[in-house]
Amino acid sequence: MLTKKQLDLLEFIHKRVQRDGVPPSFDEMKDALDLRSKSGIHRLITALEERGFIRRLAHRARALEIVKLPDALQGKIGFTPRVIEGDRPESTPPSALPVESASVELPVMGRIAAGTPIAAISEISHNVAVPQTMLGKGEHYALEVRGDSMIEAGINDGDIVVIRETTVASNGDIVVALVEDEEATLKRFRQTGSTIALEPANAALTTQIYRDDQVKVQGRLVGLIRTYS
Repeated sequence: MLTKKQLDLLEFIHKRVQRDGVPPSFDEMKDALDLRSKSGIHRLITALEERGFIRRLAHRARALEIVKLPDALQGKIGFTPRVIEGDRPESTPPSALPVESASVELPVMGRIAAGTPIAAISEISHNVAVPQTMLGKGEHYALEVRGDSMIEAGINDGDIVVIRETTVASNGDIVVALVEDEEATLKRFRQTGSTIALEPANAALTTQIYRDDQVKVQGRLVGLIRTYS
């Protein structure tokens, strides 16, 4: 049986993965559970991992995957994994493999920088199959991530991000932002008045501040596809 704090954390992680396609940062978990330090989050995550509810992805900074939900949460929120993994070892038991579902071919529009912005992306490089359940209303496309500025949000170099086309965003959304009509980058969006901050999820990097007329939102992150070699 899980404690209330463990249940609260598991529910918070699940909802953020469902919304953004990636887990929240430790700071966001700490704030959500009203804890004084991140050490409490580490203890809760360790307890959830030991009980088989989550899994830490090896060699991936702060990347978590929900393996299952307890009955107390399954009746409250649906469980639909948003991180799609490929190339599992042949030794993986069939019961651990994801259930097949209808898929949609999305165009991969090239590479997006999770770091210093790169040239704007406009050409399709190839297509990728994405589960229908990952997509909602509207048009979608995919981008290959390059760089490590979003690693604390669980987005790593080489991942494929699934983007819903939109020109608007709410504070805290992870978006594809076009800077000065020339460079595209993947960052967390925050706007205060006429100022837009594009925030990395990497403590070693700094937030970039722009006038609102310098930034155009090109889409919002809704999913993540990760392939293991």
